[in-house]
Amino acid sequence: MSVTPHMPDHPAALALARRHSLRWWESLPWIAALAFFFAYPNHLGFGTELLIMVLFAISLDLALGYAGIITLGHAAFFGAGAYTVGILAHHGIWNEPLTGLALAALVAAAVGFLSGLVLLRTTGLTFLMLTLCTMLMLEEAANLGHHWTGGFDGLPSLNIPPLFGVFEFNPLIPKTQFLYVLGVLFLCFLFVRMLAYSPFGQGLTGIRENTLRMHAVGAPVRTRLVVCYTISAAIAGIAGGIWAQANAYVNLGTLGLDRAATVLIILVLGGFGRLYGAFVGAVAYMVLAHFLSKIYPTAWQLGLGLLLVVIALFARGGMLGIGEVLMQRLRPKIPPKEPASRPSP
Repeated sequence: MSVTPHMPDHPAALALARRHSLRWWESLPWIAALAFFFAYPNHLGFGTELLIMVLFAISLDLALGYAGIITLGHAAFFGAGAYTVGILAHHGIWNEPLTGLALAALVAAAVGFLSGLVLLRTTGLTFLMLTLCTMLMLEEAANLGHHWTGGFDGLPSLNIPPLFGVFEFNPLIPKTQFLYVLGVLFLCFLFVRMLAYSPFGQGLTGIRENTLRMHAVGAPVRTRLVVCYTISAAIAGIAGGIWAQANAYVNLGTLGLDRAATVLIILVLGGFGRLYGAFVGAVAYMVLAHFLSKIYPTAWQLGLGLLLVVIALFARGGMLGIGEVLMQRLRPKIPPKEPASRPSP
């Protein structure tokens, strides 16, 4: 008896396949990053910092943009990853780049899981303040544990061995750092993209839009939120760990409110819940901060503040949302088809 293979033609399966299919324009950020590597070899340090901020923003976008978890303490996981790499390298315990990055992700994920079990029982302003308190407690712990963390001075001059035993980390010409961060960012982005378009990601979107309805249909809301929070923390830990490896030092700034506020501003500028909003927001923030600080060093944040106010008031979808609206207006409208007239009897 022969068995005829059946191709899935269910509308849900077709919609899922369309969501996962790559569009041509999705390659533009990666082409731009490679072009930057060859066109601006003297600014690779700035490019490396930009890519790390994109990775950090993607981790927050998974929690905020898809699950609706509004947090002010996401730098806690960034700092946890950074200090994991820093402590292991400074004390000679472990300094291999890739496995060190994996350990940073595990430690940050553990912090995210344990804190998420407690904090995600709350909502609204209470949750917002508790995430901030968690970050501040970790910052104070890093300050007090000076024997391991270096305290206020941090951990300078970390010994990071060559990547794969061949490619050295040169602080003056950070070619290895740039390509290393770009590769890690690409892999993490593919994972987040797959997760966002999966049924799990669609469930997170449903929780963000209407939590009560998701409870009513029997969805495990709290479990999904904890899992999402843990994954988001792990990716933030990777961003922090790779920041420590690229800069060869760790300080309390990795756990500070400035870093947590910066990544939130990046998402608001670029547009959260859109995957590529992190790219647009990070480029806008970093480039504007770079040029405005040169023009007016003492008040460069004023320009960014004005831009943020304009985006928050008139473009709720961020800069990427503005582009989507313009594309919809420029797209030619197809008139609806008229129903065929019935022949007269």
